[in-house]
This record gives sequence, C-alpha cells and structure tokens, in this order.
Amino acid sequence: MQRAIVTSAAAQPKPDLGKFLATGGVSQVEGAGGGGITPWALISGYGTRDSWSANAHYTYVDTQDYKLNSYGVAVGIADRLEISLAKQEFKGSLAPLNLLNIKQDILGLKLKVAGDAVYEQDNWMPQVAIGVLYKRNKGIGGLGALGVTNVKQLGAKDDHGYDYYVAATKILFEQSLLLNGTLRATRANQMGLLGFGGDKGDSQRLMPEVSAAYLVNRKLAVGAEYRRKPHNLGVDNEKAYYDAFVAWFPSKNFSVTAAYAELGDITIFNPKKQHGLYLSLQAGF
Repeated sequence: MQRAIVTSAAAQPKPDLGKFLATGGVSQVEGAGGGGITPWALISGYGTRDSWSANAHYTYVDTQDYKLNSYGVAVGIADRLEISLAKQEFKGSLAPLNLLNIKQDILGLKLKVAGDAVYEQDNWMPQVAIGVLYKRNKGIGGLGALGVTNVKQLGAKDDHGYDYYVAATKILFEQSLLLNGTLRATRANQMGLLGFGGDKGDSQRLMPEVSAAYLVNRKLAVGAEYRRKPHNLGVDNEKAYYDAFVAWFPSKNFSVTAAYAELGDITIFNPKKQHGLYLSLQAGF
C-alpha cells in the first residue's frame, strides 16, 4: 500500500518550466496571457503538455488624468487550458472626476484548439485558441455627490457581461518574430469599467486586435499592439487602444513589461486623449 501511494504521488504532473523563454507571453491587462492589451493564443506560463504552471501579475497604467491598477493570477494546464482571475481598479485625478473609483472583477478561460506556435515551424498554420472573459463591474465610487453610483446611471445597459474571442498566434523563430491576430465579440465600454452596452448600441460587436513583437535576443522583445473598441455610450467617445512595448524576461520566473499606451477619450466630462506609462510585473512557476 505504501509503495502504491508513493508511486501515485510521483506520477502527478509537476511544474516543469519546459517551454521556451518568452513563449508564455505576459499578463494582459484583463488577466489573460498575451500582450499588454490583447490576449494571444499562447497559454500563460511555462508548463508543457505534461505539466502545469501558475503566475501572478500586477499592472499599473498612468495617464494624465487617470490611473488603472490590475492584479491577478493565471494557471496554465497541459499547455492547453488557461484559467485567469483579475481585479481592476480605475481612479480619476482631475475634477470633477478626481474622486472617481471604479472596480471590476474578471474571470477568464482560454482553450487551445489547433496548431502549435513553437513546434510547428514548418507549418503555415498558427496556434489558435478560443476564450471568454466574464466581467462584473462593482459600481462607481467617489461620485455620490453627483448621484452616480452605478454604471447604468451613465447609460450602460448592464453592469456585467462577456467578451468572447478567437486568437491566432504565429512565432517565426528564424525571423525572431511573433505575430498575433484576435477577433473579439464584445459590448464592453472601456473594457467594462463603464459597463456594457448603452444608448448607442447594445449588441455584441466584432472588434479586431493585432500584435507584433520582435525578439531582440532571447530575453528581450519589442513590439506594438492595436485594439479596436466599440462606441456604445453617448457620454463616452470611446476610441481604439494602442501601445508600443518592451518586455524583458530575465528568467522563466519573472518578467517586466513597459509600454507607452494611447487610450483615447474616456468620457465627455474630460474630452482629452489619454496617454502615458504602462508597467506590468509578472512572477510565476
């Protein structure tokens, strides 16, 4: 009996960190594995098909008038399934929104369905994954004096919703290049921070997202991303997000991503294009 227990324990898969450095991506601002603002088809972490992995992230975005904090965890299972959980906190710094505080919880699932971005170098087909992000807005703080405590009071139809996406990622090792395209069905306003749907539209709309990264060496990557957004709210002249980033992978247990991000307008109460620093730290095994 004791021998059987020992044998069974030894057979359990353990984190093996077997994937190539940087092929786990970083933690996207909504918690999924990918770039900074868009999910990729890569499964988060460095566990191979015989293993699993887990990581935690903290992301800070600072524009002229707003700050966004995002933190969470992600688990990759058998390089096939990814489960992520993230919390976002959005704050204002310019009157009349200087007391603004919005929180949101995000639960994500991603499943690799075809291809392999690393090992199928002689095949034109990219790695393909499908995913879903369930988002729940926790309400609006700091605007009680204006009578606003919920995103529905800004015109949003709901305070919760789903993003569905399909992502395709191709790594070209000979060219030191990663290419990704994501198509997202969403009705989220500013990722859901301003709710879901609105007076200008309430249906799921397909939004394209693209990323490209160049591997300067095995520990350093530079790239850019673009993410188109819907425009559902009259009080929010929502525009596309895009960024230029540098990601450093000193080891498989830690990474740092820095970017210059353009987030467009946030609300008509402050009709100024928002841009600034994006910094993300990720640690895992």
